[in-house]
Amino acid sequence: MPLPDWTIFALAVIGGYLLGSIPFGVVTTKLAGIDIRSIGSGNIGATNVLRTGRKDLALITFLGDTGKGAMAVGLTFALLLSVDQATRQTGMALAGGAAFLGHLFPVWLKFKGGKGVATFLGTLFAAAWPMGLLAAGTWLLTAFIFRISSLSALVAAALIAPLGLLIDQPHAFVVMALFMAVLIYVRHRDNIRRLLKGEEPKIGKKKDAGPAADA
Repeated sequence: MPLPDWTIFALAVIGGYLLGSIPFGVVTTKLAGIDIRSIGSGNIGATNVLRTGRKDLALITFLGDTGKGAMAVGLTFALLLSVDQATRQTGMALAGGAAFLGHLFPVWLKFKGGKGVATFLGTLFAAAWPMGLLAAGTWLLTAFIFRISSLSALVAAALIAPLGLLIDQPHAFVVMALFMAVLIYVRHRDNIRRLLKGEEPKIGKKKDAGPAADA
């Protein structure tokens, strides 16, 4: 007997959230004898891990944070192969959005997580790779021009839902992208204030980071 849609969606959300809650930045630095929450901005993402001087740990963190979003979407896709396309896409979008929420508010860290840019990208690539490419390309182009990581993330987040509609991507994934974009702006509110004041540090600039200096 097939599961009702609401059960499928609930499982996608719970599974996605738990996957997204895995704090790769904390795990990788702990294994290296470092507590990332006491360094730089205290953020658990790859940008702050890079401040330890360990590029290998930053890369592992980035891949982990990207991969958990992609895995949440990919596993949901695999589990829903037997259902109709609309239900499958909705389940994938819910799992991806939940994984993103898990990164921002991880249950294992008392709901104090990162800013979600890597998980945002991983989720998009797995759900709708054209949107993932557009988001990554927008980030890279903005970073190349302005050399400001947070601005690159904000521009990519702002454009991805309209671009998804423009290239006729499934509406479930466009809504997922919009949901994540709104939360990226919420999590970057301190960065936005510094951008408006012209005080946001550029990529590669050494800085004693405050509580929200990461992208």
